[in-house]
Amino acid sequence: MQTIDALSHRLSSYLEAKQINLVRRAYYYADQAHFGQLRRSGEPYITHPLAVANVLANMHMDHQSLAAAMLHDVIEDTGIGKQALTDQFGDTVAELVDGVSKLTQIEFESQAEKQAENFQKMALAMAKDIRVILVKLADRLHNMRTLAALNPEKKRRIAKETLEIYAPIANRLGMNDMRVEFEDRGFSAMYPLRTRRLQAALQTARGNRKELVEKIQQTLELRLEREGITALIIGREKHLFSIYQKMRQKKKSFKEIMDVYAFRIIVHNVDTCYRVLGAIHNLYKPIVSEFKDYIAIPKANGYQSLHTVLLGMHGVPIEVQIRTKEMDEMANNGIAAHWLYKSDSSAASVTSHARARQWVQGLLEIQQRAGNSLEFIENVKIDLFPDEVYVFTPKGNIVELPSGATPVDFAYAVHTDIGHSCVACRINERLAPLSQPLQSGQKVTVITAPGAQPNPNWLDFVASGKARSAIRHFLKNQRHHESIELGRRMLNRALSSSGTHLDKLDESQVRQLLHETHAQSLDSLLEDIGLGNRIAQAVAKLLRAETAQESAGPGNIYSPLMIESADSLMISFARCCRPIPGDPIIGHISAGKGLVIHQDTCRNVSDLRSNPEKINQVNWAPTVTGEFLVDVRVEVESERGIIATLATRITEQGANIEQINVDERDAHNSVINLCIGVNNRIHLANIMRRIRNMHSVIRISRSKN
Repeated sequence: MQTIDALSHRLSSYLEAKQINLVRRAYYYADQAHFGQLRRSGEPYITHPLAVANVLANMHMDHQSLAAAMLHDVIEDTGIGKQALTDQFGDTVAELVDGVSKLTQIEFESQAEKQAENFQKMALAMAKDIRVILVKLADRLHNMRTLAALNPEKKRRIAKETLEIYAPIANRLGMNDMRVEFEDRGFSAMYPLRTRRLQAALQTARGNRKELVEKIQQTLELRLEREGITALIIGREKHLFSIYQKMRQKKKSFKEIMDVYAFRIIVHNVDTCYRVLGAIHNLYKPIVSEFKDYIAIPKANGYQSLHTVLLGMHGVPIEVQIRTKEMDEMANNGIAAHWLYKSDSSAASVTSHARARQWVQGLLEIQQRAGNSLEFIENVKIDLFPDEVYVFTPKGNIVELPSGATPVDFAYAVHTDIGHSCVACRINERLAPLSQPLQSGQKVTVITAPGAQPNPNWLDFVASGKARSAIRHFLKNQRHHESIELGRRMLNRALSSSGTHLDKLDESQVRQLLHETHAQSLDSLLEDIGLGNRIAQAVAKLLRAETAQESAGPGNIYSPLMIESADSLMISFARCCRPIPGDPIIGHISAGKGLVIHQDTCRNVSDLRSNPEKINQVNWAPTVTGEFLVDVRVEVESERGIIATLATRITEQGANIEQINVDERDAHNSVINLCIGVNNRIHLANIMRRIRNMHSVIRISRSKN
């Protein structure tokens, strides 16, 4: 059993006596605070904080982190406040403990929301001091080591949270040893039967492979010896969870995964890494597409290594990682190596620390934009994906992005304003769609335009948390302003029957109106009207009763709202009839969507007319702008190149084809359904005339409903 004396003895190898004394004081303080409390296993509670401190001592963490580890459950479990800890141990230790403590005072709607809130609080504390996450990871690691005492349901819940959040965080901070333990312990708690089966298969496979592994290792050692290179070569075993993940994601059998032989070669310096690469490429044929140089371009978590795959005897694939001793420590301990090797403050450990801080800063940006903790955690999970792509800016700077990232993600990574205003991009100097996934090594140039805005459709393909949260934040703000503006226009129109206007109301009338409608402010009331959650006429009736001005005559209640543009979040155009400027139109108020515009003759409107309060008179503004979608049906005689000719005629008229569908009736005739973007009815008439003049066109008409 671990004791405080044994820990103090270990700490004396790298801490001063005064610092060890602070850790001992924290231990005795926590021991008293938790007096009488037991863990589920029946042990005194203090054994847990002591074990957490031991995990941190393995990383050579500083005395303040160790003191915080001893006290990390005091605020949460014993009723001792943060101020008491500040008085006893200083601000830094108290802040660390507070950052790690969970939010126990707040009632949460669901377990997911509780987890999200706790993680959000921890992220904020991390931004102040990165050590918070290291204490939290050590806490979680000991909890995972002692899961056996919990009931199966709680065990699975903690294991799921560990696999989804804590293992990826450990990976993001480059702490590979901790990540592997999180994953394997989480996997065995979530799927005990699968774990046992895989373990049995793995033991059998290792016995069968032993001879071949030794043979390959001897060949590699002989080759390097002949080149005069001193190196340590070790066979690398895949851990259970990574085998399971590969079987699921790559749809491979256990045998296929175990057919790959993996080795790690550790040398003294970077130059030797590249010499080893040359030597083993001379020994066995390399698979070119599998070579990765993470020394020249390190991963986002600071990981550095050369990766190559060789074809050995009888075509056996051999995976080889080549790295220096420092890189190996960095790969296993990540940001913790900053404390472990602080004395030499090597470039690798300093870089890792800087990268970790950069990542935490990114978390903070996402947190500021997120609407709630669940949205925040969803965006963070996206950024925890372990695979990255590395692309270049036009000036040659490297930008790290998650796997599957697009030029829109790149634009937001450079700057939020560039993301908001991007309209097109060039990949390796060639124009490309904004939705095209990027590959490592590409050069990306973003084209921006003043006044451009994020497109809601970008949310369908962006891969980074920063881009997703920035787009959502912008659209929420824009939707908020647009719904207030639309609500104002609708209420003014409803008020015009009593000859009044919102601007003419005095403060007491506004207060009375807010009291009657239970709205917090005039803006929130107008937003509700614009969103279709309240009826403008009903709100106007309250005001008319208040102002008693009905003698003012009927006024112009039927003066229509003007539609000025196709680009509005709160005014949408019904897909059933696709109205375009020039069509007689009518507006229908739909809860949550705002105003939906239909053609006056649309069949669907006849059902809606039964509720006249939800129908709005609308009209096109004389200067209406934008592109409006319309469906066109073309019957043609089948012939080669007919689609290309049609497309050419449409684009010559300055219209875009959004969608095209071909329905072949028989060997001679086909029906082509087009969805095209036009400016108005005159524009559509010109396009239809051009198509009608084609000799193979039998009939053309505009589709409705």
